[in-house]
Amino acid sequence: MQRVSQGDEVAMGELYDRFIGLVFKASRQVLTSRAEADDAVQETFIRLWQTADRFDPARAKLVTWVMLITRRHLIDRLRRRGARPEQLGLDGAAEFLGPTVEPAPEPGGVHDVEVLRRRIGELPELQRVVIERTYLQGFTLREVSEQLGAPLGTVKSALSRGLARLRDRMSSDNERGAGGTAG
Repeated sequence: MQRVSQGDEVAMGELYDRFIGLVFKASRQVLTSRAEADDAVQETFIRLWQTADRFDPARAKLVTWVMLITRRHLIDRLRRRGARPEQLGLDGAAEFLGPTVEPAPEPGGVHDVEVLRRRIGELPELQRVVIERTYLQGFTLREVSEQLGAPLGTVKSALSRGLARLRDRMSSDNERGAGGTAG
């Protein structure tokens, strides 16, 4: 990202090659047509190019940064056309949550949606509501704050804690699943 921020087109090409599949998949799950998803992918990579200097590897992994920019762009795009995103449902949530919740490796690479559904349901109510409204319904944290009548800082903290709990629980599930398949 440092090279991208310095205008290095080769580095931008490497970034594109590395993340095109992930960005397209997220775009296609949210937008109604392939053409819209293609446009969104292009616009997302333009945003990544323009904001490369803001990436801080001490704060987030590169994949997390890319998916954050993707998510923000998709929400902005939906707002511009005056629509609220269709609820993704939990089938699309595992992919759209991206790097914050790493799915368990399973045969064929399919994530067990029931595990994700159960894990989200086990979260404390505020954390669950904030995750559902931001990731599954497409609301911004400010909108969720207003909906719940809670301070923005509280909502941000609930999202952060909830995602950390999901990540820990999904990792534990992954470890148990990997250990259980060895025997």
